[in-house]
Amino acid sequence: QVQLVESGGGMVQAGGSLRLSCVTSGFILSIYNMGWYRQAPGKQRELVAHVTSYDATKYADSVKGRFTISRDDAQNTVYLQMSRLKLEDTGVYYCNRDGGETWGQGTQVTVSS
Repeated sequence: QVQLVESGGGMVQAGGSLRLSCVTSGFILSIYNMGWYRQAPGKQRELVAHVTSYDATKYADSVKGRFTISRDDAQNTVYLQMSRLKLEDTGVYYCNRDGGETWGQGTQVTVSS
C-alpha cells in the first residue's frame, strides 16, 4: 500500500535551515508529480513546493527563493531544502503525489525568534 514517511523537521531559529525528506513506497515514484504541503496552526493545508516527474518545479510565493524541492527516484525520496526560515514557516509539513488520498504523519517544523 501507499506509504509516505516524512522526517527532518525540528525546532530552528529564524534565519536557519532544515532539510526535509519524504520516503515513499507502494507506488512508482518516477511517474508521479510530487508536492510538499504545509499546515500551519489553525490554517488549512497548503501546497508550498511542487516537482513534476520531469523535474519542473514551482513554489508558493511565500517560499520562493528560500525553499528548494528535489527528488531522487532511485531512492524513492523527495526532499525539501528550507533556508532563511521565517516564523510563518512554522507548521506540519507533508509530502504527497498529485491526487494522492493517503497522507503520512508529517514532520513538525517550528521556527522561533
